[in-house]
This record gives sequence, structure tokens and C-alpha cells, in this order.
Amino acid sequence: MSETIPDIGTLKARLRATWTAGNFGEIAKSYEDDAAEFIDRLRVTPGLRVLDVACGTGNLALPCARTGARVTGVDIAPNLLEQGRDRAKTEGLSVKFDESDVENLPYPDNTFDLVVTMFGAMFAPRPEKTAAELVRVCRPGGRIAMANWIPSGFIGQLFKATTSRVLPPPGMPSPLLWGDETKVRERLQNGTSEMVFARRFISFRFPFAPPEVVEFWRQFYGPTQRAFAALDADGQTAFRKDLEGLWTTHNKGDGGSTLVDSEYLEVVALRA
Repeated sequence: MSETIPDIGTLKARLRATWTAGNFGEIAKSYEDDAAEFIDRLRVTPGLRVLDVACGTGNLALPCARTGARVTGVDIAPNLLEQGRDRAKTEGLSVKFDESDVENLPYPDNTFDLVVTMFGAMFAPRPEKTAAELVRVCRPGGRIAMANWIPSGFIGQLFKATTSRVLPPPGMPSPLLWGDETKVRERLQNGTSEMVFARRFISFRFPFAPPEVVEFWRQFYGPTQRAFAALDADGQTAFRKDLEGLWTTHNKGDGGSTLVDSEYLEVVALRA
């Protein structure tokens, strides 16, 4: 079923502003190793044509490029793309970074051997269009690999704490539906021949305690920053208490550090 969203142009402008707020690159650093392991499991080989969708600062694009693959990253946030270019230049890697909309990718049909996305494409407002684009740009026999937060995982709980304080855009389905196997099968069934699912974990590690982690995310994570900005003083206090409670409850760290694992759904679909 196709989702109908009023005033899609305004919504996309709002989403772009959200992801350019703060500095997501600082958040992305906390799971670089897990992103590299995601790519390792895909066994990327030299010369493979890879597209990293909603690439951010290149957490997937760069480890792909290290294998000798021909890599393109695409995202709506120019500030994150610039960081990706700087990271690639520092390592001497060749990665093409493009600014564009996930729902309207600027590439011909059947261009890539592997299309990957980690906690990125799931945030596009119209998942049926996102799914169609992921399939369209992947060649027959190629693979589409996704990492999507699940509703019951830690990040899923953070999202719920946020939406309980700040309402999401009207008509936009929850990004967490991409963490439901049945929903993913429904969305990717047209154009794929098989799908393999696995439950994995990302480990967030910070050298400071949960209250400082909340402040770190408020400063650098666009959605959290904008959620705080939408609340009055009392609302911000209550929201901060909610977030500190979640980070504290799930914290496995000690000595003033924070270690929290968050479960996600790994999807690998074969393009028909």
C-alpha cells in the first residue's frame, strides 16, 4: 500500500534540515567498527560497483573502497557528504559522493552490483518509493543490503521516547517498520528473488556517563537536537530525564563510561 503524505516538498525540506543539524559525523564515529563488519560480511571484491544510499559521512562507503570496489555514496545532507569526501581524501580512497534524494536516485537502471544502506534509507518519508529505487538501480543478480533499527531495540526505544514528546510529521510511516521482516518482504518483493535476514547488534561506546551521552546526542544528533528545540523548558527537562533513564538502564559500561548495545535487522536481498 502506498503512503500518502501531504505537502511532500515541505516535509523533505524539514527532513533535510534535521539531518544537516548538529553533526551526525560525531555520532557515526561511535559505530564505525560495526559498519565495517557489516561490509565484511558482504565480501566486497575489487571492481564491484557499490552504491551507499543515505551514506552520511561514509561509514559503509569507505570500507567498500578499501577493498578496491568502485564506490558511490549518496545523501541529502551536504555537510555530511563533505566530511565523507575529506575522510576519503585522507585515506587516499576513490569514492564519488553525490547529493540527492533517496526516493529519486540520479542513476540509470541496473547500474550497481551491490546497493547498501545502514540506518539511512529507512528514514525516507515514502518507503514504497525508496524500495523501488533500491531495486531499480541494482543490476539483476546483484544484492541489496540494509541495516535497519528494530522497534524493540534500544534505538527503537529512543525513537518512541522522542515521538511521545514531539509528534512525527503527519502521514509519514514510522522508520522502525523497516525493522520488521514481514514489512521488508512486502516492500522489496517486487524485483527480488530471495531475502536473508539476521539480527545483529551495534555497540555504542562513549568515555563518559549517560547524562553526558544525552548531552552529546543533543548537540550532535540532528533529530534529538530538533526535538529538544521543539519543547519548552519543562518539556526539555522531562525529555532529558526520559533519555537519561534509557541510557542508564541499558548501560553495560563502568567507571563513568557508557556501553549500550542496540539490535538491528540485517537484510540481504537478491535482485531478480
